[in-house]
Amino acid sequence: MTQLEALQAALAGEHAAMYGVGVAGGKLSGARFKAATDSYEQHRDHRDHLSALVVAAGETPVAAEPAYDLPQAVTNAATAAALVLLIERRVAAVYGDLVEAAEQPAVRAFAIESLLAAASAQVAWGGAPVAFPGAV
Repeated sequence: MTQLEALQAALAGEHAAMYGVGVAGGKLSGARFKAATDSYEQHRDHRDHLSALVVAAGETPVAAEPAYDLPQAVTNAATAAALVLLIERRVAAVYGDLVEAAEQPAVRAFAIESLLAAASAQVAWGGAPVAFPGAV
């Protein structure tokens, strides 16, 4: 996978993450709603940074889909939290690929920071710590 392909894959992952976290947020309240809002904002910031990197490479950033199929129904706070956990696992995987494909130190540093953020988010949303987050 080239750096550009990995950037586009990470960007597509962030588009999907924003959609899913937005859906999950609708079933959350209190501190969990605040955490989902913070997560949404972080994914939006990452999306914007990835888009800028793709544009800087002279390419057009992959567009978001109008909607995404969710892997599970979101009917209450528990299923919403489970969805956010799954989203963070999937985002970690695309950032793991970007770490591997990165050709520029700044891109690799961003990918590592984003992978660490996704790993931390997984634990915050009820996941168990893993030795190699993002590894499939």
